[in-house]
Amino acid sequence: MNTKDKVVSRAVLVPFVLITFCFALWGFANDITNPMVEAFSRIFNMGASGGTWVQVVFYGGYGAMAFPAALFIRKYSYKAGILVGLGLYATGGLLFLPASALGMYYPFLIAYFVMTCGLSFLETSANPYILSMGAESTATRRLNLAQAFNPMGSLTGMFIATTVIQARLDPRGAEARTMLSPEEFDAVKMSDLSILSSPYVAIGLVIIAMFIIIALAKMPKSEDADHSLNLFGTLAKLFRIPKYREGVIAQMFYVGAQIMCWTFIVQYGQRIFVKGGLTPQDLESGWLSIVNYLGFLSDGVRDIILSGKGANGLTEGAAAHIAQLYNILAMFFFLVARFVCTFMLKYIKPGRLLQYLAIGGIALATGTILLQGISGLYCLIGVSACMSLMFPTIYGIALEGMGDDAKFGAAGLIMSIVGGTFLPKIQAAIIDMGVVFDMPAVNFSFILPLICFVLIALYGYRTVKIHMA
Repeated sequence: MNTKDKVVSRAVLVPFVLITFCFALWGFANDITNPMVEAFSRIFNMGASGGTWVQVVFYGGYGAMAFPAALFIRKYSYKAGILVGLGLYATGGLLFLPASALGMYYPFLIAYFVMTCGLSFLETSANPYILSMGAESTATRRLNLAQAFNPMGSLTGMFIATTVIQARLDPRGAEARTMLSPEEFDAVKMSDLSILSSPYVAIGLVIIAMFIIIALAKMPKSEDADHSLNLFGTLAKLFRIPKYREGVIAQMFYVGAQIMCWTFIVQYGQRIFVKGGLTPQDLESGWLSIVNYLGFLSDGVRDIILSGKGANGLTEGAAAHIAQLYNILAMFFFLVARFVCTFMLKYIKPGRLLQYLAIGGIALATGTILLQGISGLYCLIGVSACMSLMFPTIYGIALEGMGDDAKFGAAGLIMSIVGGTFLPKIQAAIIDMGVVFDMPAVNFSFILPLICFVLIALYGYRTVKIHMA
């Protein structure tokens, strides 16, 4: 095979593997955090809108730090940017220790913000670094290959969120917690916060080890010959390019759709299982039989179902635990579809595949809205397969042919992750309404991801049919 046709050459294989591992690390942080919206809402007895401040500060950090990260790596190097990112990531994770001891909501938000500032440095550095590790003709495929390992970290994060955090939290919902005395409520809260914090502290220690490994490793040099920091001039030039300008917009709405679908699947499933309940027979077939066999189902929830006490409806905590298990199924489909679609890129143009996936997302989001039972939940799970290749494909299309300007271009695309701040906040406000147009508000709220997929489909169409310059 011609060297130019190789996705990854042997000369950069070890650096490629190390940086690809970072993709899994930020996937872990993203997807252990999404279910915490519901967890914090219960722990501090807030509505969904209160819990989504986690998303606001978490994804807001991407917007705050993306361009400082671009300036830093322009002046120094991709490797330096990755090390700064890992350092901030580890610091944010370790800040969960004092936040838990204080027992207040806002210190956790500070910890999340510091962590996500690190993630912004990581993503701004790692994505274009991967693109630079070989021929431009294979750059999009190379990025998709690296991004394929991101959902492995996401699955691990979801698994930890489900089995280490949600399964061990006090199962009482908001109404039951209001019945507790102030002393009892505080004891339950502090216990729950200690449980919630421990995985973040553990990942902080893992990140420190990764920092040391990359610091000592020999990495390919991709620094600019020109270290001038003409940020605004470069951005003005980039935003005159339609495929980049519209790519930033498409990426913003994609990230918003992803965060909404993976965060509020818990509330979506929670409504189903609180209202309809589960019987012992439900543990003998389908997805629940698999997770029960694998031991993912908590003992408390399993006992409630087997005793028949949950037939007429589960508690909010038990229902959230079950719903998060379905979120893991969604991530499994996302992971499988990522590898399948990466292979398909050998035969289908990235823009056209993006268009097809977005159309599938529109169809399944419509089913999520209109179907109010378990069928709607399965439609929402299917949306994840359609989202599998959207982020790296939009990224690769938007940065194609950018050369050294890719450093600032990457920052614009990472900054677009702020779509994960305001869109979930709007969806949470809709969910808190309870009922909209005579349908459950949580169902209707998925009109927002549907609109996002329409815009993404339009971007895919334009990249193929109009050949944007």
